Amino acid sequence: MRALRLTDTGPVLDREYPTPSPGPGEALIRVRLAGICATDLQLLAGYKQGYRGVLGHEFVGEVVKAPGHEEWVGQRVAGELNIGCGHCDLCRRGLGKHCRRRESLGIIRRDGAFADFLTLPVANLHPLLEALPDEHAVFVEPLAAALQLLEQCHIRPDQRVYVLGDGRLGLLVAQVLARTGCDLTALGRTPVKLAILAERHISTARTDDPAALTELLARPADLVVEVTGSPDGFALARQLVRPGGILALKSTFAADLPAFDISSLVVDEITLLGSRCGPFPPAIRLLAEGAMAVQPLIHARYSLDDGVAALEHAGRRGVLKVLVGG
Repeated sequence: MRALRLTDTGPVLDREYPTPSPGPGEALIRVRLAGICATDLQLLAGYKQGYRGVLGHEFVGEVVKAPGHEEWVGQRVAGELNIGCGHCDLCRRGLGKHCRRRESLGIIRRDGAFADFLTLPVANLHPLLEALPDEHAVFVEPLAAALQLLEQCHIRPDQRVYVLGDGRLGLLVAQVLARTGCDLTALGRTPVKLAILAERHISTARTDDPAALTELLARPADLVVEVTGSPDGFALARQLVRPGGILALKSTFAADLPAFDISSLVVDEITLLGSRCGPFPPAIRLLAEGAMAVQPLIHARYSLDDGVAALEHAGRRGVLKVLVGG
């Protein structure tokens, strides 16, 4: 089969990569469409201590084989990327996505979705509604990650919330949080991206506008969601959160954070909240209902044959979602 894998010399398209075989409780899935996200690009830069293998974890696929679970065969699915061992203390407490021995699709010890086929446990699969087209269904995983914030925080309508970052995930996070009725402002540097939110009546502001930034800093937020994908984003996010507020971190990147005053977190009693993967069923429902603007986020689509070029395109400044499939 074809597979876009990360090697010591960079990404390469392998046309004779072995087709995987499903293990016990697993399904073999034909990938219909996959999306490139910031984590994939950070893996190219060395995130996760040099992962080597097939990239990709946002996908829509069709189950072609599921030994012992034949009811899944023929179903169109999305899949959760984390596979815990199922036996450790964390897995027994329902924290399998934090299992110390976990595999993660296209990230940790498990070949990913930029290939003709992949395998996942059937327990990780979610059937997709017929009304949900592939190009929208590929957003299930990142939208679920955005929804995780609602699992972790009770966001009230009277709270001021800033979403810092107007990239792929930031635009989804802003749309999710807007549904809470909070006093929301999405912050970024790219007018065309912020316009996607403004068209949905979400307040926006430019962080590269000194006057706008001064006004924001004078009105610190109860909750700041940092989703810039850059180490520099943390410093600004820290300035934007009020004493006693919450700083939620969504970015993952290969580089280290620049030095910062950790004592100020103590003095101002700031809550740091890491936020990662989230619930698939509500993500599928919201996308099927057309409640999320995802079509404007799609900037390009490539065949898997041109996967290396797709990664290069996705890494360009200002580019949102690049899809790979076919």
